[in-house]
Amino acid sequence: MDDARPAVGNCLRALRASCHSSSVFPGKTESMRRTLRRLIALTSIGSFCVAASPFTATPAFAAPIVLERQGSFSVGGALLGDAASGHLSCDHGFVEYQIPRRARKTALLLWHSSSVAVWQNRWDGGEGFQSIFLRRGFPIYLWDGPRVGRANWGCEDYTYKAVPGRDEGNFKAWRLGEAYPNWFPGIQFPKDDPQAWDQAMRARYDEFDTVPNAQLQSAAAAKAVDRIGPTVLVTNSGGGFRAFMTALESDNVKGIVAYEPPGFVFPEGEGPPAGKGPFGPVKVSAEQFKRLTRIPIQIVYGDHIAQSTNWSAAYRAATTFVAIVNAHGGKAEILSLPAAGLSGNTHLPFADLNNVAVADLLSAFLHRHGLDER
Repeated sequence: MDDARPAVGNCLRALRASCHSSSVFPGKTESMRRTLRRLIALTSIGSFCVAASPFTATPAFAAPIVLERQGSFSVGGALLGDAASGHLSCDHGFVEYQIPRRARKTALLLWHSSSVAVWQNRWDGGEGFQSIFLRRGFPIYLWDGPRVGRANWGCEDYTYKAVPGRDEGNFKAWRLGEAYPNWFPGIQFPKDDPQAWDQAMRARYDEFDTVPNAQLQSAAAAKAVDRIGPTVLVTNSGGGFRAFMTALESDNVKGIVAYEPPGFVFPEGEGPPAGKGPFGPVKVSAEQFKRLTRIPIQIVYGDHIAQSTNWSAAYRAATTFVAIVNAHGGKAEILSLPAAGLSGNTHLPFADLNNVAVADLLSAFLHRHGLDER
């Protein structure tokens, strides 16, 4: 509890300052403000301040979000076994959704290959894309693909391996710095908050990066999108690779915004040869590839790409992908956040400290392509 005392003090001081301000409680009499000040002094509101958030300095939120409805469902999957031996329901995906009042016609499906938590808040506890875009009127769907997260019952056996060093590997792969704990200057991660780092590392789970698994997840995602209706797939990392294949299977995919995808789909006879790595590349027929030319696609990369061999290669592959899509009559583009005036962004810019500015760029893309109509 001693470690929480600074946070408690800050919270109490903020509340007391609010109670003295007629602008915070418009229309309240001085007598009412005195009563509230006495309540603060007499109750254990300091404990509430600590319990309200796992972070030491949670940013203030805006007005409450008003929802029309919320819920969840499973989609896709297979059934192993038979009537005599019993069954196992497996390889399905899981969707959690929230629909705001006066929702826009097109939904956003938020897809990270190994955690939905990255969409729910910034690393410092501020609002994530889920809340930001609910406030902007979009139906929001959080996706766990087959065998990951809340859909982890697979139709095949697998073994989890506890490997020390994965945290430090994330540090480098997410481009927080060249090697832990040497942070890049001006990084948009709350590097001085140890709880933010702890939350980021505990947001992970196995994602099973293989082409067959990505195809399994894409097939389930296509069924989810067909149930949802018109949807923009907003993805991060390996989720982008899977989203490109999902668009090959569902006409309800109306756009893709992929934050730093490592893999791509190419038509036969064009681009790099098919690969056997975790992200392909995957080759499809020219007829299948045409589906990707019918929707707007934006691929987004953050800062310090040049300092990473892997992400430099991914950026070059994205350039090739965009050129081929557009050569076939498509509408694909690469958005460099530094070129757009945002500096210090990591592999997960939607969870960075400047994620509202990142969200504004996504809103601009959606508006430009008529994907924000009510």
